[in-house]
Amino acid sequence: MPIQHIKSLIDQVRAKFIIILCHENADPDALCSAFAFSQLLKRMKPGVMVEIACPEGISKLSKSIFRYLSMDNVTEKLHINNANVLVMLDTNTIQQLGDWSEKVKESPVPLIVIDHHASHPETEKIAKLNICDENASSTCEIIYSFFKDLGIKPSKAEAEALFLGIAFDTKHFTLANSNTFKVVADLIDAGVNAREALSRLSVAIDISERIARLKACKRLSLMKIGKWLIVFSHVRSYQASASRGLVEMGAHLAVVGGQRDEKLQISIRSDQEFYKETGFHVGRDLAKPLGEYLHGMGGGHSTAAGVDGIGDFEFAVKRAVKILKEKLRDLPST
Repeated sequence: MPIQHIKSLIDQVRAKFIIILCHENADPDALCSAFAFSQLLKRMKPGVMVEIACPEGISKLSKSIFRYLSMDNVTEKLHINNANVLVMLDTNTIQQLGDWSEKVKESPVPLIVIDHHASHPETEKIAKLNICDENASSTCEIIYSFFKDLGIKPSKAEAEALFLGIAFDTKHFTLANSNTFKVVADLIDAGVNAREALSRLSVAIDISERIARLKACKRLSLMKIGKWLIVFSHVRSYQASASRGLVEMGAHLAVVGGQRDEKLQISIRSDQEFYKETGFHVGRDLAKPLGEYLHGMGGGHSTAAGVDGIGDFEFAVKRAVKILKEKLRDLPST
């Protein structure tokens, strides 16, 4: 059982302070899995202090959930010198930690990685424990398995957090598998009101995000490979939202970049039709090699991924096009 390996490591170093690390602009799966896991750690090890650290804060939707669940152990500061164990949740590359990445990489403190994205080789090198399950719908689903393996029933707040993280990452269960629904049933038995909880995942898009989406539309370039429509665009912020919006509008795959000085952030999204028919995993087949090419890191899901690197976006687009053509060149043209 993975949770027993985690417990053994915590015992081995006699941990008194554990930091759970989430990626930049932490989404509901990252934040909710961190919250539930922090509560589980406190139950496993009474007296242990657990802090959730999110570089550059959490997403707008996560802030709403943060207030709803009355979380009190989330910070934007990294107290790494006081930690006995570091845990990266829903974060498969240290590049996703932004300015904290080098501090985490150089830290002598043991690192545990728990994620449902494809495991990254660079992360595997520095992690003491690497728990990766690509069959899980979300990191929250993995954290629930820890509760189950320990025979611990989640509290109502913990169950709500896990439910919200799963619902978010599965797009309201449209990407859920059979095991996901079994987990959801257990969480409902633990006190979750599904209808009320789902309403927490609806947040109005603010004006700046709307503008970013519209600018992405205005700036996009379109190419066709076989029958697939692939678009590229760039905005200074809200790259993930913009790439989702472009796919919702009709693109099969969207690549949206944002540049600040030499730092480059890229969000990649594809629809389920594209993935099912081509088998093209945007995290493994595009984000990972593109991240390496840009002297950074990339990874993610089969239909959602991100890249952090250095360079010019147009330079990145040329490389992305080359990768896409090589991977998709044998597809039919109709």
